[in-house]
Order: sequence, then structure tokens, then C-alpha cells
Amino acid sequence: MMESFETYRSYLFAIAYRMLGSAMDAEDMVQETYLRYQCTPPETITSLKAFLTTIISRLCVDQLHLAHRQREQYLGPWLPEPIITAEILEVISPEEHVDREESISIAFLLLLEQLQPVERAVFLLREVFDYDYAEIATFLGKSQVTCRQWFSRAKKHLADHRPRFSTPPETQRQMLTSFQRALQAGEMTALVNLLAEDVTFWADGGGKVKGVATRQISGREVVARFILDNTPIFRNTLPADTRVELAEVNGQLALITRSGDRAFAVLTIDVEAQHIRAIRFVANPDKLAHV
Repeated sequence: MMESFETYRSYLFAIAYRMLGSAMDAEDMVQETYLRYQCTPPETITSLKAFLTTIISRLCVDQLHLAHRQREQYLGPWLPEPIITAEILEVISPEEHVDREESISIAFLLLLEQLQPVERAVFLLREVFDYDYAEIATFLGKSQVTCRQWFSRAKKHLADHRPRFSTPPETQRQMLTSFQRALQAGEMTALVNLLAEDVTFWADGGGKVKGVATRQISGREVVARFILDNTPIFRNTLPADTRVELAEVNGQLALITRSGDRAFAVLTIDVEAQHIRAIRFVANPDKLAHV
């Protein structure tokens, strides 16, 4: 089969989204890669995949430097842009290792934010996309020795901060369903009992949604009280047809608040020892186009 840019479009998006945590920015990087590909004489391209990987990797490193500066001025907590992944994970080829659910989870993308842009690129290209150091060095224009050092440092940092427990999908479903039931009933005790003692709550409204917290909130009583006091932002006293549904977002089940085809919020949780350890709530309308 003749290779073309379209052959690698979903692969390039997979790299860019994991690099940037933003579907909008990832699409921009894919489009910019396409424009540069169009301007390159075909006879100068030895391997199309390697050529495109080089372009997208370097574009994303540059974009991430810019994004980090922009996020310093972001109002309130910044969370990755959620995407529906049920269909995406089905169509991507297993041999490229991009169907690993952890590498696209909200929690993991937040961990990646702690890495320097080039460290993040090296780690993802090695750990998720299974490239060797010689290839990665070529993609990024760095030495193999430096790439090995960056990967080692990144892997150690992430290992120190990764959650120790993984949650079966059925447990995730049960906890989300119980959370939604307690919220709709306004039951403080039921909600508190679902939360871990040191639960943390992050809400990303981008300064555009009234009632969304602009700082991290911690502690089961404090989080439960805040959530119940601000239920309109969860149950949305917006259109009459507003509903909350379960869907696969970033590789795990999440609650999406919708009216018609429009999403108003996405809520994901981390579960540990049968309690909710973290709640992440994305309500910034600019980040909900892909759900």
C-alpha cells in the first residue's frame, strides 16, 4: 500500500496529544506537520514515518515551552483537555503501543506536566512508542547519551509519583455511580463516606464558569461540602434536557454532563482502597469540544 500523510495522521495526533495534553493544540501540530510535509520534495524523504515523527516531535517540544509559559497565567488549576477514547483505542494499531490506557489518562498527563519538554518527548517516544535511543536522538537532534540520561531521569521521577494502585473498570463504574447518586440526593454523609481522608479536588473552569473553584481543595469534609454547595455546576441548572452520562474518557470511565450534543463538564476520579482519592472536574468550554 502506498504510504501517505493520512496513513500516519492518527499516529501523529497520538504523539502530539500526549506531548501537549491538549487536543486542540495537537490538531494544530498535526496540521503544521502536514504543511511542512507538503513543502518537502518527496525524493528527499527516506522514511516518511521517521520524517513526520521528527517534525511533530520538534514542533511539540517548542509548543510545550510556549504552553508552560501560558499556563503560569492560567486562572485556577490547569487540567488536560479530555477526549473520548473508546473508539480511538479500538482503531490504533497495537504494534505502535499507543493503545496503553495509562499513557492517555488525565492523571498520567498531569504527571508528564512535571517533566521538561525534551524529557517528556524522550520518555514518550521510548516508553509509549517504543523507539530506540538512536531513533529518538535523530528525531530530536540530540545525542544518544543525552537521550538516555533524560529518559532515566524522567522514568525515575514518574515512578516516584505514580499511583500505586490500578482500579478495575467495574470498581470505577461503581464509585462514579455512587458519587453521582450521593450528589443528586444531596447526601453529605454518603458523599463523605466515598471520599478518602486526604482526597483532592481540582476544577478547571479557565475563569469562564461561575462557581468553579480557582484553587485545589483538599480533605473529605471540605471537598464534600464544596461539591454539595456548588451542585449547580455539576447537575447544571442550565437547559431542561441536561443529563449526566458515563463514557470512556482518556482511557477510563468518567461522568459527562450534557445538553443535546453540547458537553458542559467532565468529571474523572482516581480510586484507591475503595475510596475516591482525587476528583478532576473540567468545565472550561474551550476544552470540551472533543467530548
